[in-house]
Amino acid sequence: MDIGIVDLSRLQFAMTVMYHFLFVPLTLGLSIIVAIMETVYVMTNRPIWRQMTKFWGTLFGINFVLGVATGITMEFQFGMNWSYYSHYVGDIFGAPLAIEGLMAFFMEATFVGLMFFGWDKLSPVKHMVVTWLVALGSNFSALWILIANGWMQNPVGAAFNPLTMRMEMTSFFDVVFNPVAQAKFVHTVSAGYVTAAVFVMGVSSWYMLKGRHFELARRSIAVAAAFGLASALSVVVLGDESGYETTHNQKMKLAAMEAMWNTEPAPASFTLFGIPDQQARETKYAVHIPWAMGLIGTRSLTGQIEGINQLVKGSEERIKRGIIAYDDLLKIREAKGDVSPEVKAQFNENVGDLGYAYLLMRYVDDPRNATPAQIQQAANDTVPTVWPIFWSFRIMVALGFSFIAVMAYFFFVSNWRGMQYPRWALRAAVWIIPTPWIAAELGWFTAEFGRQPWTVDGVLPTALSVSHLSVGDLLVTLAGFIALYTVLFIIEMGLMIKFIKKGPYQDVELTQDWQQRHEDRLSGRSSPVTMPAE
Repeated sequence: MDIGIVDLSRLQFAMTVMYHFLFVPLTLGLSIIVAIMETVYVMTNRPIWRQMTKFWGTLFGINFVLGVATGITMEFQFGMNWSYYSHYVGDIFGAPLAIEGLMAFFMEATFVGLMFFGWDKLSPVKHMVVTWLVALGSNFSALWILIANGWMQNPVGAAFNPLTMRMEMTSFFDVVFNPVAQAKFVHTVSAGYVTAAVFVMGVSSWYMLKGRHFELARRSIAVAAAFGLASALSVVVLGDESGYETTHNQKMKLAAMEAMWNTEPAPASFTLFGIPDQQARETKYAVHIPWAMGLIGTRSLTGQIEGINQLVKGSEERIKRGIIAYDDLLKIREAKGDVSPEVKAQFNENVGDLGYAYLLMRYVDDPRNATPAQIQQAANDTVPTVWPIFWSFRIMVALGFSFIAVMAYFFFVSNWRGMQYPRWALRAAVWIIPTPWIAAELGWFTAEFGRQPWTVDGVLPTALSVSHLSVGDLLVTLAGFIALYTVLFIIEMGLMIKFIKKGPYQDVELTQDWQQRHEDRLSGRSSPVTMPAE
């Protein structure tokens, strides 16, 4: 396979996925925040909360539409650019995606119209239920997609069939309750909640700085601070769980994240800062925190975290066992399964390493003819480029802890300082609006780039997964995607900025009348009741 085709296919898919994920976190979090606001409205019957629900719901709707459009394009790429991957593991990978469409996307599509156009046709309680169903649908959608992605990171509940040359599902339960997928789901969803909280807080702070929509802004900040603080704490805790699962299932990724070239005596230290040098296999100017990585990665004082050099040697042994499995596979296929029990037993013993033999196909057509140098070269290919993973992970973690500090401060001011936010804090809240997206994209980069050279970890190399396309085809479609997504991004930003500047334009008179009566009651005055116009 032409490596240029592989790299271009990866670039195209990475571009579409990372662009799509600009919309996903805000959709996940804003759907829950809107549902919370409407719940408060139903409980209190205060028009200000209805106005808040409609305003933030409008921004949710804009983001939701663009997310759906870009997500559909992304899923088509599995058939267009990754046809052999789809053939090889489609029986397993396709099942969660199909359920996502049937269960989650249909739920969202069914109720999102009622959410936006059913205010005057449904009772407040029924409309609130609809809003919660839209929020649950959005989160269920993320669940099934992350189950599919989690299987790529930790392929459980499946077995290779030598006669069909495909992976087949053996346990749907194991696929669904894959610990990597579950940890990834809760971590990703919590990150989306933080994104929405920072967005709501930043926009509301901008209103307060401009002296506009004060009542909506301060209540929105209070909701976002409480919701965001809980979510930010969850991100850190659940990120620790993801790291623990990586220790057991993706050791090379963890070693690359830490730039840990050699196995350290337990418990391993955490590298706070350093400059990884992949050619020299060392980390220059490293600053370590003793014991930290061992405690995080193994939750013990005795568990070891293997280094990159030791893992490469292990990969060499797995490649050799994979060659044995490959030889037995050809015998089984040639005899159409009618081989001796010894061959079957030997194949079953080594089939778990068959994917490592496929790594050799980058250098030789038949892995059985590989030289020791080629085996060494393929083993070295199991090491991803370390420095971008190392730094992406650290920037993501630093941003995660900064969100806790920001949310804790605004939560404190909201509850114990009468929502009297200093102007410097409001300005800071506006400036940090992009940072949750940066953290989310860096997290996905760490997870996906760190899995290389595998599409399905230990099972199918990326170089074998692509479709038979030409470089010209990929360049043309890549340029087309970039142009289309640039237009969509401009439309998205234009609509969001337009409606943010416009502010809450629905239920304005009703909300103002209620607010005036409320202030009069607090001051002991009375004012006439103004009914909203029909």
